[in-house]
Amino acid sequence: MQTHLKYQSQAVAKPYFYAAIGLFVLQVIFGLILGLQYVMGDFLFPHVPFNIARMVHTNLLIVWLLFGFMGAAYYLVPEESQREIHSPKLAMILFWAFLVAGVLTVAGYLLMPYARLAEITGNDILPTMGREFLEQPTITKMGIVVVALGFLYNIGMTILSGRKTVINVILLTGLIGLAVMFLFSFYNPDNLVKDKYYWWWVVHLWVEGVWELILGSILAFVLIKTTGVDREVVDKWLYIIVAMALITGIIGTGHHYYWIGTPEYWQWLGSVFSALEPIPFFLMTLFAFNMVNRRKREHPNKATVLWAMGTGVMAFLGAGVWGFMHTLAPVNYYTHGTQITAAHGHMAFYGAYAMIVLTIISYAMPHLRGQGNAACNRAQVVEMWSFWLMTVAMVFITLFLTAAGILQVWLQRFDEGQPFMVVQDQLAIFYWMREAAGVVFIIGLILYLISFVVKDKNQATA
Repeated sequence: MQTHLKYQSQAVAKPYFYAAIGLFVLQVIFGLILGLQYVMGDFLFPHVPFNIARMVHTNLLIVWLLFGFMGAAYYLVPEESQREIHSPKLAMILFWAFLVAGVLTVAGYLLMPYARLAEITGNDILPTMGREFLEQPTITKMGIVVVALGFLYNIGMTILSGRKTVINVILLTGLIGLAVMFLFSFYNPDNLVKDKYYWWWVVHLWVEGVWELILGSILAFVLIKTTGVDREVVDKWLYIIVAMALITGIIGTGHHYYWIGTPEYWQWLGSVFSALEPIPFFLMTLFAFNMVNRRKREHPNKATVLWAMGTGVMAFLGAGVWGFMHTLAPVNYYTHGTQITAAHGHMAFYGAYAMIVLTIISYAMPHLRGQGNAACNRAQVVEMWSFWLMTVAMVFITLFLTAAGILQVWLQRFDEGQPFMVVQDQLAIFYWMREAAGVVFIIGLILYLISFVVKDKNQATA
């Protein structure tokens, strides 16, 4: 199919985007399965027990976002660097390697006991398995490192031999940080306090550190393309956002150290710097709206502009407001590990990272599919419906989980407290409402997919 690309090697982003969306669909399906298992404990048991469904759900989240980040880099770096990708062939080899490894890993989770998977993948030689979000077999983790190094080489050589802009340098910095922080997944000390301490160097310093650099650079690229605002203005905003993200995010790791056996001073450091973490997300919201208000042209892809503005708002609400709600140590004493945490996690991941990947796909896909700057009006209407359905559904998922969390804290953690499972029975109404909102969410996601194939009436009748 003919494309409308400035650089033909940008086409390698297309399979990365397709893989990201496909894995996103699977992640949401497993989320719906988990939601039912909260209220119907034997649903799909013993074929897909809760612990395996949860593992697949969270692992798919990480993998599809990584595919999205890679696709975004392969699409925007050539335009920013004003040259073709260093090696499109390497990009495709790494794509298939990552996809096959991801599929085999998920199949391993589903088809055999986790202990057996650990045994046959050599976990006894270098134990790294069994930790939340890092359940991947050691051999898969090694494969991820190889893919990440190949990807960084490809993107790095493209940037180093081309034009250096604030956007692609910050993007590269974020991608390097992503790869470096993942190396701590191989450190698995026997001491449980040390284990949790360094585990957060992967999980927190990804999502509340270097991933914010990736988010900021992709958002800046899309806003420049869709608004025509001067690059110098965007660059100044980006510097401020990135500085605040790193200052608050790195020391803000301390809000995970409150109750794991670390020194007491982390309660002060974690509380103070975590309270500042909403600032970069608030700045991103101001950034997006300010750029759109100052736009020098009306871009035909209105769906992309909607996604870009929505990213700023939802990232601020999910990562900023809902994060702040339970980040202070005296509050977190009661709320950690409750459904309030789940509420924050769902909206933060969707608002900050899922939405920015959907934004860049929305912008890039018309070019990759030979449709010019934008899909037809009918396709954009369908896509904007998908935006509102997914976003409103996620807001209600967050609200229902927040209500469940508040009730859970009251019933379980005040006075003598009721037993965990007794409390869970009393939260069932919120879990059912969360499940209903999840069904609306997947309908919105299906509409996003349908928008790729919708044609206007003239094309449909031709």
